[in-house]
Amino acid sequence: QVQVVESGGDLVQAGGSLRLSCAASGRGFTRMGWHRQAPGKQRELVARIASDATYYADSVKGRFTISRDNADNTVYLQMNSLKPEDTAVYYCAVTTRGRDYWGQGTQVTGAS
Repeated sequence: QVQVVESGGDLVQAGGSLRLSCAASGRGFTRMGWHRQAPGKQRELVARIASDATYYADSVKGRFTISRDNADNTVYLQMNSLKPEDTAVYYCAVTTRGRDYWGQGTQVTGAS
């Protein structure tokens, strides 16, 4: 059973930075990414990395950077210039053998 554990969520002042980490057990992850869900809104894809290809939502381009450590099966999300609208629960999702596995989420709050 694949386990996914996020960490690093916190309360940050607008303009600040934060780095989220996600550790996944197992191996052979073809895709690893971060999603977020704000109160009253649908969950949305924030950033994803597969092999050497990355994807970013338009709302975070130029501010967030996703990276991956294949040796540790860990994926990071470096968030800079945080805005109040970045406030959400951030979820890590990993894909292996055609299945997606999700973490429990970590709260990020961008204070104005």
